[in-house]
Amino acid sequence: MKLAFSTNAFKKYSLEESIRLIRKIGYEGVEILCDIPHAYPPYLKEEDILSIKETVSNNDIEVSNLNAFTLYAITDVYHPSWIERDGQLRELRVEHTNNCLNLARRIGAKNISTEPGGPIKTQYNKNIKFDSKKGSTNNNATSRYALQVMDDLFIEGISRSAEIAKIYGVKVLVEPEPGLLIENSEQFLTFVKKIHSDWVGLNFDIGHFFCVREDPADLIYRLARYIGHFHLADISYTRVHNHLIPGHGAIDFLSIFKAISEINYNGFITVELYPYQDDPFSAAKMSYKYLSNIIEKL
Repeated sequence: MKLAFSTNAFKKYSLEESIRLIRKIGYEGVEILCDIPHAYPPYLKEEDILSIKETVSNNDIEVSNLNAFTLYAITDVYHPSWIERDGQLRELRVEHTNNCLNLARRIGAKNISTEPGGPIKTQYNKNIKFDSKKGSTNNNATSRYALQVMDDLFIEGISRSAEIAKIYGVKVLVEPEPGLLIENSEQFLTFVKKIHSDWVGLNFDIGHFFCVREDPADLIYRLARYIGHFHLADISYTRVHNHLIPGHGAIDFLSIFKAISEINYNGFITVELYPYQDDPFSAAKMSYKYLSNIIEKL
């Protein structure tokens, strides 16, 4: 069971320094943020890509995943999304995903992660609301139609990137998140069965599933065939979506790691703690110690 850490907590550091610090703690892998200030593909020159490869190699660390979720280089965390009303904005998301697939191919990453469609609130209909206990609500015909439109747009866009993923030999992993088009396991299963591509899978975010009141340990068995990578952070007992250092919340990581072990998963589990940008090294170090102790108990 291999632990990695995401550079999205190290935005105040260069990508190369982030990689060195993450390896210094003991992590075997690093997830690279494909956004500013680290590795937004349009901003990378050839020498930048070579520098990333050399830093990874010189520090004897692997790239666990390319995080292609956020797009601060253009707008913000979620936008432009796969389900924008404006076709040109949707095209920017497709282009970004394909650029990240190419970067993954260049630096030897096996997968990238992306948003599960984007935010649904106010996207097409103000009647679509999110409730942390019930999930998305769509109580009228207009809302249901709007959701179907968004679903169709997401399928169309991700299918296009799946073709590029197949050519490059890099998987696109969709990451369900509360308040976005796909937020729970049922929605993911409905989605993935429509894709018909072995190059689209699941970035299993343990905290996100916990937030929508699903048991991550149980889901691991159910979704095993689709899992290409894990994201890990703790969540408070309130289940509010706020990433915490492992051990500072309510998630039972021992049961989760047992499930991961039992499905014979041999990829990376990446700790994602972007709220700790003021002191990412300490957060990463605390996480590594806590999770390593759990792994030793297996």
